[in-house]
Amino acid sequence: MTVVVIGDVVTDILTVHEGPLAIGSDTIAAVRINGGGSAANTAAWLASTGHPVVFAGVAGADEPGDARLAELHAAGVRTSVRRVPGASTGTVVVLTSDDERTMFTDRGANRLLSPADADRALDHPGARHLHVSAYVLFDPDCAPAGRHALDEARRRGMTTSLDAASAAPLAHAGARMLPWADLLLANLDEARVIAGSDGTPGELATALLEHAGQVVVKSGAGGATWAARTAEAPVHVAAVAVGEVVDPTGAGDAFAAGYLAAWLGGAPPAEALRRGNELGAAAVSRLGGRP
Repeated sequence: MTVVVIGDVVTDILTVHEGPLAIGSDTIAAVRINGGGSAANTAAWLASTGHPVVFAGVAGADEPGDARLAELHAAGVRTSVRRVPGASTGTVVVLTSDDERTMFTDRGANRLLSPADADRALDHPGARHLHVSAYVLFDPDCAPAGRHALDEARRRGMTTSLDAASAAPLAHAGARMLPWADLLLANLDEARVIAGSDGTPGELATALLEHAGQVVVKSGAGGATWAARTAEAPVHVAAVAVGEVVDPTGAGDAFAAGYLAAWLGGAPPAEALRRGNELGAAAVSRLGGRP
C-alpha cells in the first residue's frame, strides 16, 4: 500500500539559539541548511519505516530544488514533483530555542501546485492512501489543488488523512476551511483553534470529529489521544521519555508517519499512537526535521 503525500518542497534554514533573541544585535546560534516542509518530512519518516511513499509537490528548476529532491530520493522517497523554470524553490527560516520554534516562510514554487499535479501523483501504481498537509490549503493559489486531491482520492476509494499543520494560519483561515478526511491530526494548539475552545485532549479530539471520521490530538510530552465516530471513548497513550530535547522541528511530522504506518498496517489505535510517539521522540532528539 503506497502512501501519496502532498505538500511543500522547501529549504529549511535552521537556527538553534539559547536564551532570548538579541533584537538589533547579535545572537549566537548553530545554523544548518537542509530539506524541510511538513509533508516532505512525513514522507521521509514514512520511508524510514519501510513504508512505500510518493511525495508530490512543485519546486523551482534551480539548485535548491535539485538538492531537495536528491535528499528525498536518498531517504527512499519516490517523488512526483513538477519543476518550474523561473520559479524559486520555497524557503523557510526556522528559529529554534528550547521547545519553541518560529518560522519565516517563502512558499515560492509551492503555490503553483495544481489539480493536475495531484492527479499525476494519485496515478502511481499501488496508491491507496493520501496524506495532505494543510499548509497547501492555507494558500489561496494552491488550496484548490489540495481540495481536489482529497476529493479525487475519495472518488478512487482511497483513504485520506489531513495534518492541521499550524495554529496561526488555521485561526486566520477559520476551521470551516478544513475539508473532510478519514483522519485528522492536530496538536493541542491546532485542536483548540479548530474546536474554538479549550478542553482536555480527549474532549478536543471528540469535538473535532465533525471534521473527520477519526482524530488524533498530539500533546507533545503529554502523549497523544485518538477518538473516532465509531468508538465509545477516546484512547490515550503516554509519550515516550526523551533524555534531551534537541530540536522540536518535525516532531509532529514524524508522529504522523509513525501513526500512519501502523494504522494502515491494521494496528489498533493504542499501538498506532505508540508508534507515532516513538518517531516523535526520535525527531526531537536530533537537529532538523528528518530521520
